[in-house]
Amino acid sequence: MTCPRARLTGRIVRPDDPDYAEASRGWDELFVRHPLVIVYAQRTQDVVDALTWARQHDVALRVRSGGHSLEGWSNVDNGIVIDVSELKSVHVDTTARTATVGAGLSQLEAVTALAEQNLAVTTGTEGSVGLSGATLGGGFGFLTRYLGMACDSLIGAEIVVPEGPDRAKVINTDLENHSDLLWALRGAGNGNFGIVTSLTYEPTPLERVTYLQAAWDGIGDLSEVFEAWQRTAPVADDRLGAQLEIRRNRILMFAVLAEGTPAETRKMLAPVLSVGDPTLTVQVGNWGDVYAAFQIPAEDEPANWKFCSQFTRTPFPRTAISVIASFMRDAPTDDSNFFTQAFGGAVRNSPRGGTSFPHRDALFYSEPGAGWGRRGVPGSGDELTPRAQAWIAAFGQALRPYVNGAYANVPNVGMQNWETAYWGDNVDRLRKIKAKYDPRNVFQYEQSIPPAFR
Repeated sequence: MTCPRARLTGRIVRPDDPDYAEASRGWDELFVRHPLVIVYAQRTQDVVDALTWARQHDVALRVRSGGHSLEGWSNVDNGIVIDVSELKSVHVDTTARTATVGAGLSQLEAVTALAEQNLAVTTGTEGSVGLSGATLGGGFGFLTRYLGMACDSLIGAEIVVPEGPDRAKVINTDLENHSDLLWALRGAGNGNFGIVTSLTYEPTPLERVTYLQAAWDGIGDLSEVFEAWQRTAPVADDRLGAQLEIRRNRILMFAVLAEGTPAETRKMLAPVLSVGDPTLTVQVGNWGDVYAAFQIPAEDEPANWKFCSQFTRTPFPRTAISVIASFMRDAPTDDSNFFTQAFGGAVRNSPRGGTSFPHRDALFYSEPGAGWGRRGVPGSGDELTPRAQAWIAAFGQALRPYVNGAYANVPNVGMQNWETAYWGDNVDRLRKIKAKYDPRNVFQYEQSIPPAFR
């Protein structure tokens, strides 16, 4: 049966509208796209209408929340962008201890809303990133070792999926209904199976945290700092989340201790803090306040970015640390860095129902990244683009003997065997679930999961 002709609803932005340039610009301005139309959904029915319209008009579509797709895949030329960033509802049931939120919340908005109830789920550290995108790809940050991956707290979702040859429908998935789809959404949900419009989490009580920042001038202490960090942070008390960031002329360590004191934090990190003469700052407070305080205004960030994601299961030898030092001394800009996130702790415990995120045995995650150009200035930094991209490619290649796997939320368009790198042994199951919920491969992009029919 053919569906009646669909009409776009919601807030519609087209190329001749004055806000089109801003609406079509992603966070990573390295990628410039010119969609036919952008639909900002105000309710779930707007998403149903937009997906139906896209199918009936046979146009390419992309799904967007925070707009942080690091290969520009949340935008498309001559197609439709279905943007859920204005779906910002929040409902916290403190009795059942569940939180159901609209898919348009940013991580900062989600952290703030939950912290007002002294609750938390894992999020990444950058507040402007969309909560749904981060969660559906796995999601990690300062609370990872304490609460597990962001997707581990996800217990349900409302999602719009294709139906028949030219329609769309809404389904709800949880541990009892469409549980196979919930499993897939927990780590492989970004734009692969449908359009998530709301997410239900099981948050954890969290009243206060200690946030510590240590800074070393130059990178002369890198070998000792990195060695101490990788032997300490991934095996410390599960309440401790720690990140190390190496810049061209500086080493930074950031740590959050859930429900802990500054003295406890210093004691846990003593092997790292005893190296050299770092400058320390410490803050204690509600997680929402602490999280908001370390955010960097978006306008202060570079316009263009390129990253390489990798997981490590054994400590880096001295040769690998020397590789990092060598590349960071030759970094193309001051905004380039090498970032690590300690794993271990609760990451090793898969939640009830399981997840499609496979990298639970990682010791830590790492990410060389280059940033350049001035935000909001078209073409800014073009002269640096070849050097920055070549630097990242060479950096990633040089570390290959010491890493394996990659993170779906930090993709690399040129990666070989990307499905296995992102999802390991879960690929075949994901393809079968794709065939069940999106058999016509409506949701497809450069590294989307293809359906399997067998």
